[in-house]
Amino acid sequence: MEISQYKELYRDNLLNDVIPFWINNSVDKEYGGFFTCLDEKGKVYDTDKFVWLQCRQIWTFSMLYNEVEIKGEWIDLAVQGAAFMMANGRDEAGNWYFSLTREGKPITQPYNIFSDCFAAMAFAQLYKATKNDVYKKVALDTFNNIIKRQENPKGIYNKAFPGTRPLQGFSLPMILCNLVLEMEHIMDPGLVENTINKGIHSVMEVFYKPELGLILENVSPDGTFSDSFEGRLINPGHAIESMWFIMDLASRKGDMDLIKKAVDITIATIEYGWDKKHGGIFYFMDVKGHPPQQLEWDQKLWWVHVEAIVSLLKGYYHTGDIRCWEWFEKIHAYAWQHFADKKNGEWFGYLNRQGEVLFQAKGGKWKGCFHVPRALYQGWKTLDAIEKKHKPVI
Repeated sequence: MEISQYKELYRDNLLNDVIPFWINNSVDKEYGGFFTCLDEKGKVYDTDKFVWLQCRQIWTFSMLYNEVEIKGEWIDLAVQGAAFMMANGRDEAGNWYFSLTREGKPITQPYNIFSDCFAAMAFAQLYKATKNDVYKKVALDTFNNIIKRQENPKGIYNKAFPGTRPLQGFSLPMILCNLVLEMEHIMDPGLVENTINKGIHSVMEVFYKPELGLILENVSPDGTFSDSFEGRLINPGHAIESMWFIMDLASRKGDMDLIKKAVDITIATIEYGWDKKHGGIFYFMDVKGHPPQQLEWDQKLWWVHVEAIVSLLKGYYHTGDIRCWEWFEKIHAYAWQHFADKKNGEWFGYLNRQGEVLFQAKGGKWKGCFHVPRALYQGWKTLDAIEKKHKPVI
């Protein structure tokens, strides 16, 4: 395929397949918010509402309104979702719950700081679309709460016994690298720069281990290796996704050396995580080759593959490194063959190691209207930029 054909495929799948699937099936017209537990054809099979997926969907429709087309339907969906979340989503201290009933009553306590991260992201994007100061305040209050909680994100819900094996996790520093750019338009410039510098240092100096060429999912408080299940854990998807966050930050700073380093880590992680027997990228791995404790370690997940596509395209755009394009074509072929549902729309989320669909649902507790549309948008726009910057590679 030529670049223009890839670009059209990503744009068309986003606007004429994936987004209509969620518009037609996920909107709760009675109570507000969104259903995410959708079966193969889009039928609702459970009505619980997961806060981070609610917020991700608010972000998606706000982003499309801001970046693709000023379309009333999109902003109306984002605004109704935000109203539901503002009425029901937080406890008295401003922490965002993990899950709610259909009506909005809390089910699961606010143990998961990623609900807060995606709330800040959603309301910042919605403020950009509407200029409604209420949304700006929600975004900033939530971000400030994240910063307060970042040293102990789970707080009273932390299961670890204090002091025995303290570890710091990669997920929050990684997401802050993206969140800061999402919120830059409403944040103090000094805080933006401080957050960026801390994020780059944490990802590229603390969790990245040059002797391995890989990013660890957990390290000791001083950044050293912990020879334990958690310390040996490699999550290829997280590492790959974080690299396009780093490329965006490096591009903002004009740091080409950092971009090249992010490209090298992307390629090294994909080569390490690629299933040479069946294709696809493993979900979890043990850096010493021991059996991972996660029973789903060898599954192939939608978000891992679409984030790899984004990182590879951005890497190729910035550097022209042919390895990025070659891996992009390989992972594109795998993803579109196994995940994209040409019959009923949207993408399946979970495959077994052999590449067979594990279950037919298009959404649930973890998968909603976010990774696929974001990656399709990023892919479309990055392919367009590649087409303008580079000569065709084929």
